[in-house]
Amino acid sequence: MSNGLRNWLQSQKHTRGFHPSWILLVVAATLVVAGLVWIPASLVAKTEYDRLPASGAAAARPPAAQPGNIPAVNERPGAPARQGPRTLRVAFSPPQADAIPGGEFGAAVRLGRNIFNDTQTYARAYVGNGLNCVNCHLDEGRKADSAPLWAAFGMFPAYREKNHKVNSYEERLSGCFRFSMNGKAPPPGSKELMALMSYSYWMAQGAPIGVELAGRGYPKLKEPPQPPDAQRGKIVYEAQCALCHGADGQGTRVGGRYAFPPLWGKDSFNAGAGMTRIRNAAGFIHANMPLGKGGTLSVQQAWDIARYMNSHARPPDPRTARS
Repeated sequence: MSNGLRNWLQSQKHTRGFHPSWILLVVAATLVVAGLVWIPASLVAKTEYDRLPASGAAAARPPAAQPGNIPAVNERPGAPARQGPRTLRVAFSPPQADAIPGGEFGAAVRLGRNIFNDTQTYARAYVGNGLNCVNCHLDEGRKADSAPLWAAFGMFPAYREKNHKVNSYEERLSGCFRFSMNGKAPPPGSKELMALMSYSYWMAQGAPIGVELAGRGYPKLKEPPQPPDAQRGKIVYEAQCALCHGADGQGTRVGGRYAFPPLWGKDSFNAGAGMTRIRNAAGFIHANMPLGKGGTLSVQQAWDIARYMNSHARPPDPRTARS
């Protein structure tokens, strides 16, 4: 230490008052300490930055597993996530029936619910078979994995391969009358279609639009171990399905009405309905049948029953049937 600095410190010890020079000393000491910290940190940051890959370069792969660790798995790089309305699945629960509001809108919702559950009574003019909407969309159109209405409403308008055009939700409902109900489409804007749309909208309130909700449609069932076989399906059908749908597949009537729907024949869905696609039928059967015991059949059994069910005659597709 120089004599000048030593003498200055000694003078500060003998002087008990405040000296402005103390502030300068504190500031100088702070700058020295900060410099000692900042210089090494900046050098480390620069070194790490230089190690980063150039913009657009592929990220470094993780090191290969060493002996004793989890073995490395060679996987093919997956395709980029598909952007669009079906990239995200969100859980959703519709409101209960006792929450239907009053007023004119509530009346339309109630009519839609009645049409859905008892189509034979409330939309009889547009039905050509013995089915009700609820036969394929269980629990008043509420049940997940049974093509619930609340999961369908927010996905329209949408392009459909079935008719090669963009369909509104109203057009989608009209198609159900033509094919699943083997009838005719109600006029656009009719009270029946407005009621069904109101019922669907009410159940879908609070759900995101354009997002595939969990439980939409019928499950995409994995391929069976063996190709679907109608003869195996017949055996399982007789053991698991005939009690409700009849050994001949013509359903069970109670008081002149079907308590359990026919699965083929003149009173069932026609050949243009989505349920005639084996994949759709297998997904529905596996998730929902026998009624109240969904998931108890094996994947193979569900595919076999679907093949058996759709091996029988039914009304023709109105798009191809001759007049």
